[in-house]
Amino acid sequence: MLGNEDGYSRAVVIAPSDSVNFTDGACHALYVGGTGNIVAVVSGVAITFNGAVAGTILRIRATRVNLTNTTATGLVALY
Repeated sequence: MLGNEDGYSRAVVIAPSDSVNFTDGACHALYVGGTGNIVAVVSGVAITFNGAVAGTILRIRATRVNLTNTTATGLVALY
């Protein structure tokens, strides 16, 4: 399950990094504050989400957002 009917219980601002995973483990979703590309690590694989639009919630279980090639801003991990 990716979140529940009541929403998410925590939100953590993301500092993109090519080597440091989220300290709280895989998130339930990512919030996109500013439009751009996101390179998220999902199940150990870097996946590029091109043109993620501001205000979007990507319901993915990412463990990291890579700095390289990520142009979206205001990213928040939702748990």
